[in-house]
Amino acid sequence: MPPHTPPTHPRSATDVASRIVLSLLSLVLPLSAATPAESEWPQWRGPLANGVAPKATPPLAWSETQNVKWKVQIPGSGTGTPLIWGQKIFIQTAVPTGKKVEPPPVPTPKSAAVIRPQIFGQLPPPPPAGGTPPPRGPRGGRPGGGGGRAEAPSEFYRFNLLALDRATGKVQWEKTLNEVVPHEGHHRDHGYASHSPITDGQHIWSWFGSRGLHCLDMKGAVLWSKDFGKMKTRAGFGEGNSPALQGNTLVVNWDHEGTDFIAAFDKSTGRELWRQPREEDTTWTTPLIVNYKDQYQVIVAATRRVRSYDLSTGKQLWECGGMTANVIPTPVSDFELVYAISGFRGASLLALKLDGTGDLTDTASVVWKHTKATPYVPSPILYGERLYFLSGNNAILSALNAKTGQPLITEERLEGVSGVYASPVGAAGRVYFVGRNGTTVVIKDSDTLEILATNTLDEKFDASPALAGKDLLLRGQRFLYCLAQP
Repeated sequence: MPPHTPPTHPRSATDVASRIVLSLLSLVLPLSAATPAESEWPQWRGPLANGVAPKATPPLAWSETQNVKWKVQIPGSGTGTPLIWGQKIFIQTAVPTGKKVEPPPVPTPKSAAVIRPQIFGQLPPPPPAGGTPPPRGPRGGRPGGGGGRAEAPSEFYRFNLLALDRATGKVQWEKTLNEVVPHEGHHRDHGYASHSPITDGQHIWSWFGSRGLHCLDMKGAVLWSKDFGKMKTRAGFGEGNSPALQGNTLVVNWDHEGTDFIAAFDKSTGRELWRQPREEDTTWTTPLIVNYKDQYQVIVAATRRVRSYDLSTGKQLWECGGMTANVIPTPVSDFELVYAISGFRGASLLALKLDGTGDLTDTASVVWKHTKATPYVPSPILYGERLYFLSGNNAILSALNAKTGQPLITEERLEGVSGVYASPVGAAGRVYFVGRNGTTVVIKDSDTLEILATNTLDEKFDASPALAGKDLLLRGQRFLYCLAQP
């Protein structure tokens, strides 16, 4: 969840995207700006930026002794989604070094009303048992650690990008991109590596937020890096969004309890192309890039507004109110409508036309609304014309017809799954829902709920899965699993 998160995160290579547009599949699956190759998993929400891997054939059933291609322990910790490209897997992690410094004193809160919200990135904590989530704190949040801890971090971490061999899981190379004591803490349920990287098959962009944006080649050589300063997240709960990529343009969103902006960079050089100021609360969502009538739009959902920007200039095209607080899920699109969703202290799902201008709030550009059982952390999945989503961080499933908003599945429980931070993924006519308790429920892509399999592993899962070919990657608290049927 996000965790991560992300980032994110629609991106694509222009030449391959054009071939995809010509395919029959493009008529029924939403194409976003992130379509480098349908057979890869190049970003946070997959090749189409909607959670679907159209050419993947992952296993239906698995266990610790069935259909495990390999299982490896990843050093450090992280909840970002791994990438799959060709015969490589890329994954980010934050590794404690054991080197300590004396932590700075923790400032006294100005007001006893500074209450810690339960948010954090693509992977925030579950709501408190048996009660209403506490109200959000004021802009500025709580300094120091997150998750109820007041201590500031005192240990150096290495922020690493790893390349693994897809066939064996063995580490091919590992690159430390920064080594620093984090300036603020995080919630207990995630860490310092909740972001997801992104690749176009020639380069990888490793994003660690306050620890920088780094461009590497496929062999692990660092080509350029950028430092954006220190993000101050609400209540010190940490960071977790991801960048977006389209063609030669890389987009980063920087919403925190300080000066906010969205900016675009030349992917090859890191040169800043444009920057637009924003006025938002801390956000953990990843931008979505959509091609509508030959114009690429960068869409960011956030607490105050959903906004669209012209990718080429950064000019704001439209905005719309109506989200809940603490927007975490990444929007999805079918290239006619964009679906923005959130579910903290309320429920909101908006189907918005992409041809609008100005303020779309309560106008005809809002094609339909849904105000029940929307997700807090997990992003939705758009599979053909079906939009699937969970309620809060719980395994309670709903599905709507994306064109009309008509309910298909209404708040049905996925038995066996306890708690969900991971976003669902789809392939081979199936949708996969991964629980924090190690159980995954697989359902048929259908207008009615049909459970095909329930699978359990001895691990805790917060990160969202990745799919490519026969492989299903599940990143756990300690281990990365590659599941595949021989």
